[in-house]
Amino acid sequence: MKALLTSLILIGFCLPQSEDTYFSQNQEPFTQLVFSDEFDNNGKPDTSKWHHQTIPPNNGGWYNDELQHYTDREKNSFVSDGTLKINAYKENYTTQNSTKGYTSARMNAKFAFTYGKVEVRAKLPTSAGTWPAIWTLGVDVNETGNYFGDQFGKVGWPLCGEIDILEQTGWDKNSTISHFHWGDLNSKVYKNEGGTLAFLENESGFHVFTMEWTSASIKTFVDGKMVHELPNSKDKPFNHDHYLILNLALGGNLGGEVPETFTQDSFEIDYVRIYQ
Repeated sequence: MKALLTSLILIGFCLPQSEDTYFSQNQEPFTQLVFSDEFDNNGKPDTSKWHHQTIPPNNGGWYNDELQHYTDREKNSFVSDGTLKINAYKENYTTQNSTKGYTSARMNAKFAFTYGKVEVRAKLPTSAGTWPAIWTLGVDVNETGNYFGDQFGKVGWPLCGEIDILEQTGWDKNSTISHFHWGDLNSKVYKNEGGTLAFLENESGFHVFTMEWTSASIKTFVDGKMVHELPNSKDKPFNHDHYLILNLALGGNLGGEVPETFTQDSFEIDYVRIYQ
């Protein structure tokens, strides 16, 4: 039994419906706002909407050779002047017997959904070595320290599915990446594909990153321009609940080399909205 959000939302979770319902239902247009944060209150992010993932998996590290630890300190994530700031700093920080030279924040939305439209208006960091991301994981990933734990299963990655709505490398600040990672539900073979889009800077520095997700396809956009479209099908883990993640990593596979002169930078989010 899989879950599909309807107009009734109970504590951020969704009502169960059959798989047949997924593929027969008309899923567009996405006009009903089912989750949002406009970041209007100052101080720590709203704890009814966000969970800070601070316990590092992978034996006290993270993945992809990232250089930071994530914390729930207000220093690393706070709301002011109508935006959320996820701040990365160069500083030694120890947790779970692991010391790293940078800190930042990784936030899980306390909301599970299948199909819909995600819109995030955000201003990306400009420093080399920074790796911002707006993405989703299937709720059955059972990753250490995540909000949902194993309550929806524990198939792990990549069988849970991953949708990277936005990533940006640490060496190219003039383009963005959307990428999809998954394990084929029949063969269990890892698969991935994605695209890159160059974008023009504007006076505000903010851009709107969007995902439109149905049983037929998943499309990603920057400022209304398509980055990539992935055909969806029953052999992909993109027909069950996912949750949204916001984070700013340092170094690693997509962050690359962090300059010695780096001291701090910010990933600034104006709003997060999910429609169905």
